[in-house]
Amino acid sequence: MTELLDHTRALYEITPLLVALYDPSDRMRYANAACRAAHFIAEGETPTWEEMVRRNHAARRGVVITTADFDAWVVSTRSRRGKVPYRTFETGFYDGRWVLVTETVAENGWMLTIAVDVTAFRSDERAVRQDRDRAISASHTDELTSVSNRRFVAARAADMLAAGGPGGCLCVLDLDNFKYINDRYGHQAGDCILRDFAVRIVGQVRRSDCFGRVGGEEFVLVLPATGVVEAELIVERMLAAVRLSRPQPEHPAFAYTFSAGIAQARAGDTFADIYGRADRALYLAKLDGRNRVRIDPSATGGTG
Repeated sequence: MTELLDHTRALYEITPLLVALYDPSDRMRYANAACRAAHFIAEGETPTWEEMVRRNHAARRGVVITTADFDAWVVSTRSRRGKVPYRTFETGFYDGRWVLVTETVAENGWMLTIAVDVTAFRSDERAVRQDRDRAISASHTDELTSVSNRRFVAARAADMLAAGGPGGCLCVLDLDNFKYINDRYGHQAGDCILRDFAVRIVGQVRRSDCFGRVGGEEFVLVLPATGVVEAELIVERMLAAVRLSRPQPEHPAFAYTFSAGIAQARAGDTFADIYGRADRALYLAKLDGRNRVRIDPSATGGTG
Protein backbone atom coordinates (compact mmCIF):
# COMPACT_ATOMS: atom_id res chain seq x y z
CA MET A 1 0.00 0.00 0.00
CA THR A 2 2.82 2.42 0.83
CA GLU A 3 4.44 1.76 -2.55
CA LEU A 4 1.12 2.38 -4.31
CA LEU A 5 0.66 5.69 -2.50
CA ASP A 6 4.21 6.72 -3.37
CA HIS A 7 3.58 6.01 -7.06
CA THR A 8 0.28 7.92 -6.94
CA ARG A 9 1.91 10.96 -5.36
CA ALA A 10 4.80 10.85 -7.84
CA LEU A 11 2.38 10.82 -10.78
CA TYR A 12 0.38 13.69 -9.30
CA GLU A 13 3.59 15.74 -9.14
CA ILE A 14 4.26 15.40 -12.87
CA THR A 15 0.73 15.58 -14.28
CA PRO A 16 -0.39 18.88 -15.84
CA LEU A 17 -3.72 18.46 -14.02
CA LEU A 18 -4.22 20.79 -11.04
CA VAL A 19 -4.85 18.51 -8.05
CA ALA A 20 -5.65 19.69 -4.52
CA LEU A 21 -7.03 18.17 -1.34
CA TYR A 22 -8.88 20.25 1.27
CA ASP A 23 -9.79 19.22 4.80
CA PRO A 24 -13.26 19.82 6.34
CA SER A 25 -12.23 23.33 7.44
CA ASP A 26 -11.32 24.14 3.80
CA ARG A 27 -7.59 24.22 4.47
CA MET A 28 -5.48 22.93 1.59
CA ARG A 29 -3.64 19.86 2.84
CA TYR A 30 -2.11 18.81 -0.49
CA ALA A 31 -1.51 20.47 -3.84
CA ASN A 32 0.55 19.02 -6.67
CA ALA A 33 3.22 21.02 -8.48
CA ALA A 34 0.88 22.23 -11.23
CA CYS A 35 -1.69 23.40 -8.70
CA ARG A 36 0.91 25.15 -6.52
CA ALA A 37 2.25 27.01 -9.54
CA ALA A 38 -1.20 28.06 -10.75
CA HIS A 39 -2.25 29.37 -7.34
CA PHE A 40 1.15 30.72 -6.22
CA ILE A 41 1.51 28.38 -3.24
CA ALA A 42 4.90 27.51 -1.79
CA GLU A 43 5.72 23.83 -1.32
CA GLY A 44 4.66 22.77 2.16
CA GLU A 45 2.32 25.74 2.57
CA THR A 46 -1.25 24.95 3.71
CA PRO A 47 -3.46 28.05 3.26
CA THR A 48 -7.22 27.98 3.59
CA TRP A 49 -9.17 28.42 0.38
CA GLU A 50 -10.20 31.91 1.47
CA GLU A 51 -6.63 32.93 2.33
CA MET A 52 -5.47 31.74 -1.07
CA VAL A 53 -8.13 33.52 -3.13
CA ARG A 54 -7.87 36.75 -1.13
CA ARG A 55 -4.14 37.20 -1.61
CA ASN A 56 -4.23 36.16 -5.26
CA HIS A 57 -7.15 38.47 -6.00
CA ALA A 58 -5.30 41.37 -4.35
CA ALA A 59 -2.24 40.61 -6.49
CA ARG A 60 -4.32 40.08 -9.68
CA ARG A 61 -3.01 36.60 -10.25
CA GLY A 62 -4.38 33.06 -10.19
CA VAL A 63 -8.12 32.72 -10.82
CA VAL A 64 -9.92 35.70 -12.34
CA ILE A 65 -12.75 36.75 -10.03
CA THR A 66 -15.06 39.25 -11.69
CA THR A 67 -17.22 40.92 -9.06
CA ALA A 68 -18.05 44.39 -7.80
CA ASP A 69 -18.02 43.18 -4.19
CA PHE A 70 -15.25 40.68 -3.48
CA ASP A 71 -16.22 40.15 0.17
CA ALA A 72 -19.79 39.29 -0.81
CA TRP A 73 -18.43 36.91 -3.46
CA VAL A 74 -16.36 35.12 -0.80
CA VAL A 75 -19.37 34.73 1.50
CA SER A 76 -21.54 33.47 -1.36
CA THR A 77 -18.94 30.97 -2.57
CA ARG A 78 -18.16 29.68 0.93
CA SER A 79 -21.87 29.23 1.57
CA ARG A 80 -22.19 26.80 -1.35
CA ARG A 81 -18.66 25.42 -1.67
CA GLY A 82 -18.43 21.69 -1.01
CA LYS A 83 -22.11 21.31 -0.09
CA VAL A 84 -22.89 18.72 -2.77
CA PRO A 85 -20.99 15.44 -3.30
CA TYR A 86 -19.86 16.31 -6.83
CA ARG A 87 -19.95 19.29 -9.15
CA THR A 88 -18.12 20.75 -12.14
CA PHE A 89 -17.58 24.32 -13.23
CA GLU A 90 -15.26 26.35 -15.45
CA THR A 91 -13.04 29.28 -14.60
CA GLY A 92 -10.27 31.41 -16.09
CA PHE A 93 -6.79 32.42 -14.92
CA TYR A 94 -5.00 35.74 -15.34
CA ASP A 95 -2.41 33.98 -17.50
CA GLY A 96 -5.08 33.25 -20.10
CA ARG A 97 -5.76 29.61 -19.28
CA TRP A 98 -9.31 28.29 -18.97
CA VAL A 99 -9.89 25.20 -16.81
CA LEU A 100 -12.66 22.73 -16.06
CA VAL A 101 -12.78 22.02 -12.32
CA THR A 102 -14.34 19.01 -10.60
CA GLU A 103 -15.03 18.94 -6.86
CA THR A 104 -15.59 15.60 -5.13
CA VAL A 105 -16.61 15.72 -1.46
CA ALA A 106 -16.49 12.78 0.95
CA GLU A 107 -19.06 12.31 3.72
CA ASN A 108 -16.44 13.39 6.27
CA GLY A 109 -16.02 16.77 4.54
CA TRP A 110 -12.67 16.22 2.78
CA MET A 111 -12.72 17.55 -0.77
CA LEU A 112 -10.65 16.65 -3.83
CA THR A 113 -10.43 19.17 -6.66
CA ILE A 114 -9.02 18.37 -10.10
CA ALA A 115 -8.75 20.96 -12.88
CA VAL A 116 -7.93 20.28 -16.52
CA ASP A 117 -6.88 22.90 -19.06
CA VAL A 118 -9.65 23.39 -21.64
CA THR A 119 -8.34 26.63 -23.17
CA ALA A 120 -8.53 25.09 -26.64
CA PHE A 121 -12.32 24.70 -26.42
CA ARG A 122 -14.31 27.17 -28.51
CA SER A 123 -14.53 30.48 -26.64
CA ASP A 124 -18.13 31.17 -27.70
CA GLU A 125 -19.27 27.85 -26.21
CA ARG A 126 -17.17 28.57 -23.12
CA ALA A 127 -19.02 31.85 -22.54
CA VAL A 128 -22.38 30.06 -22.78
CA ARG A 129 -21.29 27.49 -20.20
CA GLN A 130 -20.02 30.17 -17.82
CA ASP A 131 -23.26 32.12 -18.17
CA ARG A 132 -25.09 28.91 -17.26
CA ASP A 133 -22.88 28.41 -14.18
CA ARG A 134 -23.49 31.99 -13.06
CA ALA A 135 -27.24 31.62 -13.50
CA ILE A 136 -27.24 28.44 -11.40
CA SER A 137 -25.19 30.17 -8.70
CA ALA A 138 -27.54 33.15 -8.65
CA SER A 139 -30.58 30.89 -8.35
CA HIS A 140 -29.09 29.40 -5.16
CA THR A 141 -27.96 32.66 -3.52
CA ASP A 142 -29.77 35.13 -1.28
CA GLU A 143 -29.33 38.53 -2.90
CA LEU A 144 -28.99 40.59 0.28
CA THR A 145 -26.66 38.44 2.41
CA SER A 146 -24.92 36.40 -0.34
CA VAL A 147 -25.43 33.15 1.58
CA SER A 148 -27.47 30.23 0.26
CA ASN A 149 -31.17 30.82 -0.22
CA ARG A 150 -34.19 28.79 0.87
CA ARG A 151 -34.14 26.65 -2.29
CA PHE A 152 -30.53 25.55 -1.80
CA VAL A 153 -30.89 24.95 1.96
CA ALA A 154 -34.09 22.95 1.51
CA ALA A 155 -32.37 20.78 -1.10
CA ARG A 156 -29.45 20.08 1.27
CA ALA A 157 -31.91 19.24 4.06
CA ALA A 158 -33.69 16.87 1.68
CA ASP A 159 -30.33 15.24 0.88
CA MET A 160 -29.69 14.76 4.61
CA LEU A 161 -33.12 13.24 5.18
CA ALA A 162 -32.80 10.93 2.17
CA ALA A 163 -29.34 9.70 3.14
CA GLY A 164 -30.52 7.82 6.21
CA GLY A 165 -27.71 6.55 8.42
CA PRO A 166 -26.74 8.63 11.47
CA GLY A 167 -29.39 11.24 12.15
CA GLY A 168 -28.74 14.88 11.47
CA CYS A 169 -30.22 18.10 12.81
CA LEU A 170 -31.84 21.19 11.42
CA CYS A 171 -31.62 24.52 13.23
CA VAL A 172 -33.75 27.60 12.71
CA LEU A 173 -31.95 30.83 13.65
CA ASP A 174 -33.82 34.10 14.08
CA LEU A 175 -32.44 37.55 14.95
CA ASP A 176 -33.85 38.93 18.20
CA ASN A 177 -35.96 42.11 18.21
CA PHE A 178 -35.25 42.73 14.55
CA LYS A 179 -38.37 44.87 14.03
CA TYR A 180 -37.17 47.16 16.82
CA ILE A 181 -33.74 47.41 15.18
CA ASN A 182 -35.33 48.42 11.87
CA ASP A 183 -37.62 50.93 13.58
CA ARG A 184 -34.87 52.43 15.74
CA TYR A 185 -31.93 52.51 13.31
CA GLY A 186 -33.57 52.21 9.90
CA HIS A 187 -33.81 49.48 7.28
CA GLN A 188 -30.32 50.12 5.95
CA ALA A 189 -28.95 49.34 9.39
CA GLY A 190 -31.14 46.25 9.47
CA ASP A 191 -29.70 45.09 6.15
CA CYS A 192 -26.18 45.71 7.49
CA ILE A 193 -26.91 43.52 10.52
CA LEU A 194 -28.32 40.74 8.37
CA ARG A 195 -25.13 40.76 6.29
CA ASP A 196 -22.94 40.87 9.41
CA PHE A 197 -24.83 37.92 10.87
CA ALA A 198 -24.44 35.92 7.67
CA VAL A 199 -20.68 36.53 7.55
CA ARG A 200 -20.19 35.53 11.19
CA ILE A 201 -22.20 32.32 10.90
CA VAL A 202 -20.60 31.28 7.59
CA GLY A 203 -17.25 31.54 9.37
CA GLN A 204 -18.43 28.93 11.89
CA VAL A 205 -19.99 26.44 9.46
CA ARG A 206 -18.32 23.10 8.74
CA ARG A 207 -17.82 21.78 5.20
CA SER A 208 -20.52 19.14 5.68
CA ASP A 209 -23.08 21.68 6.93
CA CYS A 210 -25.22 24.17 5.03
CA PHE A 211 -26.38 27.61 6.13
CA GLY A 212 -28.73 29.97 4.39
CA ARG A 213 -31.40 32.63 4.68
CA VAL A 214 -34.99 31.48 4.28
CA GLY A 215 -36.69 34.85 4.62
CA GLY A 216 -36.70 38.08 6.62
CA GLU A 217 -34.46 37.69 9.66
CA GLU A 218 -34.75 33.89 9.67
CA PHE A 219 -31.96 31.50 8.68
CA VAL A 220 -31.57 27.73 8.59
CA LEU A 221 -28.56 25.57 9.43
CA VAL A 222 -28.43 21.96 8.20
CA LEU A 223 -26.14 19.67 10.23
CA PRO A 224 -25.88 16.18 8.68
CA ALA A 225 -24.75 13.25 10.85
CA THR A 226 -24.90 15.44 13.95
CA GLY A 227 -26.72 14.66 17.19
CA VAL A 228 -28.63 17.25 19.21
CA VAL A 229 -25.92 17.58 21.86
CA GLU A 230 -23.24 18.37 19.28
CA ALA A 231 -25.66 20.62 17.38
CA GLU A 232 -26.36 22.59 20.54
CA LEU A 233 -22.63 23.10 21.13
CA ILE A 234 -22.17 24.31 17.54
CA VAL A 235 -24.99 26.85 17.86
CA GLU A 236 -23.75 27.99 21.28
CA ARG A 237 -20.39 28.84 19.66
CA MET A 238 -22.26 30.81 17.01
CA LEU A 239 -24.20 32.66 19.71
CA ALA A 240 -20.91 33.59 21.40
CA ALA A 241 -19.43 34.87 18.13
CA VAL A 242 -22.47 37.04 17.33
CA ARG A 243 -22.64 38.51 20.85
CA LEU A 244 -19.16 39.98 20.29
CA SER A 245 -20.11 41.71 17.05
CA ARG A 246 -20.35 45.50 16.88
CA PRO A 247 -21.53 46.03 13.30
CA GLN A 248 -22.37 49.75 13.47
CA PRO A 249 -19.28 52.00 13.78
CA GLU A 250 -21.54 55.01 14.33
CA HIS A 251 -23.12 53.20 17.30
CA PRO A 252 -20.15 51.43 18.93
CA ALA A 253 -22.21 50.18 21.87
CA PHE A 254 -24.80 48.52 19.65
CA ALA A 255 -24.92 44.72 19.83
CA TYR A 256 -27.45 42.16 18.71
CA THR A 257 -28.29 38.51 19.38
CA PHE A 258 -30.26 35.64 17.92
CA SER A 259 -32.33 32.72 19.13
CA ALA A 260 -32.29 29.20 17.74
CA GLY A 261 -34.34 26.03 17.73
CA ILE A 262 -32.94 22.57 16.95
CA ALA A 263 -34.75 19.46 15.75
CA GLN A 264 -33.29 16.04 15.01
CA ALA A 265 -34.16 14.17 11.83
CA ARG A 266 -36.57 11.25 12.04
CA ALA A 267 -37.30 8.44 9.64
CA GLY A 268 -39.78 9.60 7.02
CA ASP A 269 -39.29 13.30 7.74
CA THR A 270 -39.86 15.89 5.05
CA PHE A 271 -38.23 19.30 5.11
CA ALA A 272 -41.53 20.75 6.33
CA ASP A 273 -41.66 18.22 9.20
CA ILE A 274 -38.21 18.87 10.63
CA TYR A 275 -38.45 22.60 9.96
CA GLY A 276 -41.73 22.73 11.87
CA ARG A 277 -40.24 21.05 14.94
CA ALA A 278 -37.16 23.31 14.87
CA ASP A 279 -39.42 26.34 14.52
CA ARG A 280 -41.39 25.27 17.60
CA ALA A 281 -38.12 24.92 19.52
CA LEU A 282 -37.19 28.42 18.35
CA TYR A 283 -40.48 29.68 19.78
CA LEU A 284 -39.49 28.19 23.16
CA ALA A 285 -36.13 29.98 22.97
CA LYS A 286 -37.96 33.26 22.37
CA LEU A 287 -40.32 32.59 25.28
CA ASP A 288 -37.37 31.83 27.58
CA GLY A 289 -35.92 35.29 27.00
CA ARG A 290 -34.20 35.12 23.58
CA ASN A 291 -30.41 35.03 22.98
CA ARG A 292 -30.34 31.27 23.51
CA VAL A 293 -30.85 27.88 21.85
CA ARG A 294 -33.53 25.31 22.62
CA ILE A 295 -33.94 21.72 21.45
CA ASP A 296 -37.23 20.31 20.19
CA PRO A 297 -38.68 18.88 23.43
CA SER A 298 -40.09 15.82 21.65
CA ALA A 299 -36.50 14.76 20.89
CA THR A 300 -35.57 14.77 24.58
CA GLY A 301 -38.81 13.63 26.11
CA GLY A 302 -39.55 17.09 27.54
CA THR A 303 -42.88 18.79 27.63
CA GLY A 304 -41.68 22.25 26.47
